Amino acid sequence: MGSQDIELLGGFDYCREYKGLHVLDAHHQVRELQTILRDKNTSRSDFKFYADRLIRLVIEESLNRLPFTDCKVITPTGATYNGLKYKSGNCGVSIVRSGEAMEQGLRDCCRSIRIGKILVESDADTHEARVVYARFPEDIAQRHVLLMYPIMSTGNTVSKAINVLKEHGVKEECIILSNLFCTPQAVQTILDSYPKMKILTSEVHPVAPNHFGQKYFGTD
Repeated sequence: MGSQDIELLGGFDYCREYKGLHVLDAHHQVRELQTILRDKNTSRSDFKFYADRLIRLVIEESLNRLPFTDCKVITPTGATYNGLKYKSGNCGVSIVRSGEAMEQGLRDCCRSIRIGKILVESDADTHEARVVYARFPEDIAQRHVLLMYPIMSTGNTVSKAINVLKEHGVKEECIILSNLFCTPQAVQTILDSYPKMKILTSEVHPVAPNHFGQKYFGTD
């Protein structure tokens, strides 16, 4: 997290306070993508194009947090190469609907990865978030999970999704939230409640671009 980000957040370094929080390096490419996605004048086609670019960066970095194991391969010249490979048992879970925007980015990186879904809706009377649908691989309790949700304002929706994963036997330390934008409140809500999990995001900012899902899917 850069000095400008820390200044914006009142001088509080969330990455230092929360070891489970990982923020993409704020180099110029990332800043430009964030700027385009926050600009109200960005067209829908440009928005989707640049959102997919930022999603890819977040997914790639999220994959770096998964466990690897040593391996050896034989090259075409007959030499032995000491390399790495993912440990078996990874999957993605998208929180419908905006989380589905991140599914293709994950598939582009991991061609055969299995992806589950969780639908969380607000109760019409109480406005309390509740899970109305969940579909996972049968052996999800033995897997590491990339939970995909691009915009996190309060953390309530993600919290409900995490509870469902834990009810299905997923260990807290095996959950990585892949996220584009989140607020300080959401970071606190999630990592105070689930300190063993990880959040990988491009930015922690007091104002989240909550128009993301409507703009990405063209429903605004």
